[in-house]
Amino acid sequence: RKEEELDSKDAIILHQFSRPTNGVPSLSPFCLKMETYLRMADLPYQNYFDGKLSPQGKMPWIEYNHKKVSGTEFIIDFLEEKLGVNLNKHLGPHERAVSRAVTKMVEEHLYWTLAYCQWVENLHETQKMVSLFGPFSDLLKWIFCHLTKGIVKREMYGHGIGRFSEEEMYTLMEKDMRTLAGLLGDKKYIMGPTVSTVDATVFGHLAQAMWTLPGTRPERLIKGELINLAMYCERIRRKFWPEWHHDDDNTLYESEESSEASKTYSPLQDFSFYSRTETFDEEGNSISQTPDTDYTGHSLFDSDVDMDDYRDHEQCK
Repeated sequence: RKEEELDSKDAIILHQFSRPTNGVPSLSPFCLKMETYLRMADLPYQNYFDGKLSPQGKMPWIEYNHKKVSGTEFIIDFLEEKLGVNLNKHLGPHERAVSRAVTKMVEEHLYWTLAYCQWVENLHETQKMVSLFGPFSDLLKWIFCHLTKGIVKREMYGHGIGRFSEEEMYTLMEKDMRTLAGLLGDKKYIMGPTVSTVDATVFGHLAQAMWTLPGTRPERLIKGELINLAMYCERIRRKFWPEWHHDDDNTLYESEESSEASKTYSPLQDFSFYSRTETFDEEGNSISQTPDTDYTGHSLFDSDVDMDDYRDHEQCK
């Protein structure tokens, strides 16, 4: 029935995992990357939380004009070709090369250490965030999470990084995160003042450390010593995810203007049913929303977090 109702004619249908229960858009760095990219490129899309993998066994994947594409890199290439979008048009050849190198470091190296933390070391917390409903939901969550744990450990061993000790893996993770912090510096985005494709990639992964790994070493690192990465994540979240409000927001990351406004905001609808145009829920029903402002009433382009505000805060301390 769902397949009969689904029509991808001139519409981007994004297939991804269901929203977790903690308010974060996705526990998958690649799903979060893809949806953030669509928002950065301002492309209308429809979410479909059916849990069905692509023919290649991938998630996320898209359908557009009945064409199925999986793998975030291939999806972005496809959308650039078909729709003429390009977040990297302002980058020169050297910057494009650096951008790709950073993407591969994050997706082929940092990803695995974060996955280990999420699905092996911190599995009990991840299990609480998994969204499954029904009379046997707790049992199904336990089974799903422990199956995923086994898959992650097996794939990490095949990759090679899983053959190291836990301490060695975390050493590699810390090196990657420090590299990103050094590359970002006091810039607004990874490659400068303008957002590019690599920002969707980096945000999709660092957001896991920020909001899905409570009490772990990645979270302590990003919210402590590597504070510029935390500010970077907040900056992107507020600009491209205005309906994503976190209960533990830290005013340290807020500008003076947004700090006052954010003290009062209206309750938001469950953003599981949100996209820039329309989203399908799990029952196949569609709900339309196209907000142009965040919950503070500012436009999306006024909701940035500036480095100057943080430096002023530090001087006051």
